[in-house]
Amino acid sequence: QVHLEESGGGLVQAGGSLRLACTASESIFRRNPMAWYRQAPGKQRELVASLTSEGSRNYADSVKGRFTIARTSNGFTVFLQMNSLKPDDTGVYYCNGNGLWGQGTQVTVSS
Repeated sequence: QVHLEESGGGLVQAGGSLRLACTASESIFRRNPMAWYRQAPGKQRELVASLTSEGSRNYADSVKGRFTIARTSNGFTVFLQMNSLKPDDTGVYYCNGNGLWGQGTQVTVSS
């Protein structure tokens, strides 16, 4: 069974950067769309960024110009580069692909 694992979360000051990675046990990201979601305390999970198998990218308005989604050519890993982080970016970040979810990685941005 394919599983996903996120990494790269942590504590960072406002204005800082983090790069999240989502690694799959099989090469699923080359042929399937995938996305990053986040869930802040007390809020619903929301879509942050998505990437189609053709390479089209979409971002939530709140992260446009600051976050970038990309994948490796071998299809095993997808990244979320997060720059100019704000306290509102705090939450648990999840990757989703091929109908699967990872366990999430915590991102905390201090003011």
